Amino acid sequence: MSLKLYFAPGACSFVPHCMLELSGAAFEPVSVKLHKGEQRSADYLAMNPRGQVPVLVDGGEVITQIVAILLHLDAMLPQAGILPASGLARTRALSTLAWMNNTVHPTFTHVFMPQKFTDDEGTQKVIRAFAANSYRGLLGEIEALAAQAAPWLTGEKPGALDAYALTLLRWGGYAGIDPTTFPATWDLAQRFAALPAVARAVEREKLQLNVYQPATTA
Repeated sequence: MSLKLYFAPGACSFVPHCMLELSGAAFEPVSVKLHKGEQRSADYLAMNPRGQVPVLVDGGEVITQIVAILLHLDAMLPQAGILPASGLARTRALSTLAWMNNTVHPTFTHVFMPQKFTDDEGTQKVIRAFAANSYRGLLGEIEALAAQAAPWLTGEKPGALDAYALTLLRWGGYAGIDPTTFPATWDLAQRFAALPAVARAVEREKLQLNVYQPATTA
């Protein structure tokens, strides 16, 4: 087994990064610096023409898109507890994972990169403000899930949903949302980040969990 994960510090690639660390599997982590445009290099685009992270290379196979990568790793490393193994618990976890990826994540994209949706600067400000308010509501839904964690979102073992919840809560700081106002999710994120395997990923990505900065008045 030869695994290589291309990740960008602080991006959603943190989720499979954590899962690989938690699994104990040998893998090669490769940092892609988005702010330097490394995702647009010829070599990277030859591997992933969409120029996105994460990318998992398993032997000679290139796998993109976070849900596909997580399902691939879950099948390969069942002992890791990335998702529940079967039954209704697995179905519910997949439902939440899909929602995080197709609803919560794109809402943050509207906050962080409104220029993807319009080139008009005034409209960008409207999109950013509207999406930030929507994002706060979505974090409220994650908070309700975190309040029922026992002790993790999918039960006794930490998994993909916990890593994604941490990522989404952390991003809230960039949207002007104080993560500590979601106490159950903030507690979950702190406990997850403190796990030795996850701490390795946090250190490698040099992440600060709380990036929120209160607005200052002149």
